[in-house]
Amino acid sequence: MSHNHHHEIQENIKLAFFLNAGFAIAELVGGLLTNSMAIMADALHDLGDSITLAISWRLEHLSSKSEDGKFSYGYKRFSLLSALISGVVLITGSIYVIMEAVKRLLAPQESNAQGMLIFALFGIAINGYAALRTSHGKNMNSRMISWHMIEDVLGWVAVLIVSLVLLVKDIDILDPLLSLGLTAFVLFNVVRNLWGTMRLFLQGVPETIKIEDIENELRSLENVRDVHHTHVWSLDGEQNVLTTHVVLCLEAKKEDIRRVKEKIRDLTDKFDLAHTTVEFEYLDDDCSMNHHNHINCPENGGEKAHEHG
Repeated sequence: MSHNHHHEIQENIKLAFFLNAGFAIAELVGGLLTNSMAIMADALHDLGDSITLAISWRLEHLSSKSEDGKFSYGYKRFSLLSALISGVVLITGSIYVIMEAVKRLLAPQESNAQGMLIFALFGIAINGYAALRTSHGKNMNSRMISWHMIEDVLGWVAVLIVSLVLLVKDIDILDPLLSLGLTAFVLFNVVRNLWGTMRLFLQGVPETIKIEDIENELRSLENVRDVHHTHVWSLDGEQNVLTTHVVLCLEAKKEDIRRVKEKIRDLTDKFDLAHTTVEFEYLDDDCSMNHHNHINCPENGGEKAHEHG
């Protein structure tokens, strides 16, 4: 990811933080004045967003640091850590809102429809702008933040609809029902995104990559007999890492290996691989192998050769 693109992500997160923090404070006051559980629920959700945005802002800045003696791959995974923290904070807030909404369902209270309508219009405008600004990031942290902003827009659209209904007819139970529905929707998607983040944190294979596709591409290369010990994981949901062993035909010369390396370099672009380590070797009885033979390579054994690229 380019420095300019990374700086743009940081600036967008910074903007989203200030928009959310300011609007969350206004929502808390407005929720009390309008006696709207839906607005109060969204205020708490936005406060949670603000906390996670502040953390994301800092960790995203830290993730731009290059590799050093402490983190040999650089600090990219701090961005993934930010996404993990965001998910945990939002789940905690969602559970609290659900508990409060259930209480309001059991004892419905009248809401100020006019106030809800005004806040809904401001909410759609402010969160819509923040969602637009954060929608360009591709790493897991940016996706989590962008999804939060989009959810906020959808939530305020729902508040707008309910406020219009309440202007026509008093249905006090509608407000807590709305907050329950919105929170359940947020909770479902946050849990889903959090699972995706945890999967990457545990060095699972990114969902956009299939190891068998990479191995099949490598096996199709001239002078490649087999591929094994292939591992793929992601630094931050955007920059992926590949390590693999490529078994060469015994007859492969230095020039053949150079051509194989060039082909592999092309494949790294195709599969969005930012860091690739390839070990070249000949047949080795001590190394576990799959039994897929290249049609142009005879069955041979011999010394093992190593080269990293």
